[in-house]
Amino acid sequence: STQSTWGLFCTPKMPHSYGLRARTRNLFSRPFRAHGRPHMSTYLTTFKKGEYVDIVGNGAVHKGMPFKYYHGRTGIVFNVTKRAVGVEVNKQVRGKILKKRLHVRIEHVQKSRCRADFLHRVKLNDRLKHEAALRKEKISTKREPVKPNPAHFVCTKHNTPELLFVKPYELIA
Repeated sequence: STQSTWGLFCTPKMPHSYGLRARTRNLFSRPFRAHGRPHMSTYLTTFKKGEYVDIVGNGAVHKGMPFKYYHGRTGIVFNVTKRAVGVEVNKQVRGKILKKRLHVRIEHVQKSRCRADFLHRVKLNDRLKHEAALRKEKISTKREPVKPNPAHFVCTKHNTPELLFVKPYELIA
């Protein structure tokens, strides 16, 4: 019950909220010393169809804010409008993955760096293949896991081996 021994001083519990921004106190809060309107560079960023973007809700701008589920998700731009971009995001609903299409204002979207490493690797592999073709040899550009250290003998001339034993259990009373 909401009543306690305090009587008049006790306030009843607040009802549970299921609003659109429920439980987003920290999610949409701006970082320390980064409050206020977004910078001009946010509005001058150009987005093209097919680009990867990260959806990050900016709490300073309430218009065109995505639902909290999409905060931190990466999607592909499928449409560009005057003040917003259409983003296609995968969402797992029970056993299946659905492609959700949503329009988000550009204040809540950043260019993704998820493909930066892949594109760097493509350029590097192309250069390596070109250099190998000039030398008339074939190379493999596949990524391989780090191999274990090669086998070697340990010299015991100045390195005497130590015998390790399990310390016997002692009952201290």
